[in-house]
Amino acid sequence: MRTKIAVANGDGIGPEIMQAVLKVFEANNVPLEYEFVEMGKSYFDAGHSTGMTAKAKETIETLGILFKGPMETPKGKGVKSINVTARKVWNTYANQRDFRTLNGVDTVFSKAGIPINLTIIRENIEDTYGGIEHLLTYDVAVGRRIITRPGSAQVIRYAFEMAKRKGLKKLACGHKANIMKLTDGLFLETFQEIAKEYPEIEASDIIVDDLCMKLVTRPETFEAIVLTNLQGDIVSDLCAGLVGGLGFAPSANIGDNISIFEAVHGTAPDIAGKGIANPTALLLSGISMLRFLGFSKNAADIENALLYTLEQGVHTGDFGNKAIPASNTNAFTDAIIANIGQVPANGGVFSNPDFEARVSHLQPIKNKLTVTKNIKEEMIGVDVFVEARVQPNELAEMAKKVLTDNFELVMISNRGTQVWPTGSIYTELVNEYRVRFEKKAGKEITQKELLHIAADFSELAKVCSVEFLMNFDGKIGYTLAQGQ
Repeated sequence: MRTKIAVANGDGIGPEIMQAVLKVFEANNVPLEYEFVEMGKSYFDAGHSTGMTAKAKETIETLGILFKGPMETPKGKGVKSINVTARKVWNTYANQRDFRTLNGVDTVFSKAGIPINLTIIRENIEDTYGGIEHLLTYDVAVGRRIITRPGSAQVIRYAFEMAKRKGLKKLACGHKANIMKLTDGLFLETFQEIAKEYPEIEASDIIVDDLCMKLVTRPETFEAIVLTNLQGDIVSDLCAGLVGGLGFAPSANIGDNISIFEAVHGTAPDIAGKGIANPTALLLSGISMLRFLGFSKNAADIENALLYTLEQGVHTGDFGNKAIPASNTNAFTDAIIANIGQVPANGGVFSNPDFEARVSHLQPIKNKLTVTKNIKEEMIGVDVFVEARVQPNELAEMAKKVLTDNFELVMISNRGTQVWPTGSIYTELVNEYRVRFEKKAGKEITQKELLHIAADFSELAKVCSVEFLMNFDGKIGYTLAQGQ
């Protein structure tokens, strides 16, 4: 019984390394059948704004597995990254990347005898990768950073379950909740809540800048780390550097219905077609996919062959002992195939439980919507963002003109720093302010009243954006300005 999966060759060196990996699969009699789909740069160029054909989308949603090579997003054409689009559209909420020392791939740490074996779990859907940005004025751009409780819970629970399957003892949460108190704060709070369900795993948290320092000084102290999307992107590439680069970094994007396994390195157009590309990252990603599909014996055989090959000093031109002539892509692939059945002296793998075997692919009939229920909401006020070329005290006088009996003007900030009612003459300004109106004690207000304030203010200044101030179950749902 063969399992059919969707395969996208990718751009640049993509077709070459994909051919190499599928050749290894064939040599090991992996029970897969492939349906090739059309995605990537050429389909952007052909006018498909999503970077894929309608047929490709239908095929992937039917089969539930996409195995893809690296893909390029054209620059300067206003199109979104096909890689990010695919992960988000199909809700592959957990990006898992496993980093470890590979014998034959020399790094600063391998030469020092410090073994690295850690897993990064990156939230894959939310954060700044929504790409929701606006120019509020010619001089001021803003981007929305979306962190949700359901999205955080999905990836954090996956991280704990992954640690449990692997027999890991420690899981850390990387964050910046000391500064981004609501967004990263929500992610950290969710981590701490879910951690209570896994008492056998030591759960800790670490500020992301401190994490980066410790990763490059003492990486062996970490086993697994879960992070938000942007921070996870940066940290996972940092970890790739610890083990030899993105050429040795597998990537799995796991969702409840559709999952994507891919090489995350670039398309390397400068060497495309030369037959010298390194297929290791895509092969490692493919090995992860085999485990996910339940083909753990094939995965172990191929991984042992790869590790044995590297251990013997066989390498492509981008790494390895320069005293040993580099192999081209075909020769490197053939060496792996010839070594199937071999086990590396440095320790082989046997049905390594990196992934829980995939259940049958589900076809949902409607979009999943998750909402936390029975939360008491209270409207407190409104932040009105305006464009103005005046001093803070002048803007305050303008704002007071739109006050009603239910509201008071409490604060004006510029780039997040309070400039009224108190501030410093040394705070440099741009032409976009946040003006905060809050209800008076004992008053009840409506959404319509908040919008009316913004509408009335628009008669005096250009209103760029409006955000309501809310309390949820008595907990403040907005931040204070610096200096407030």
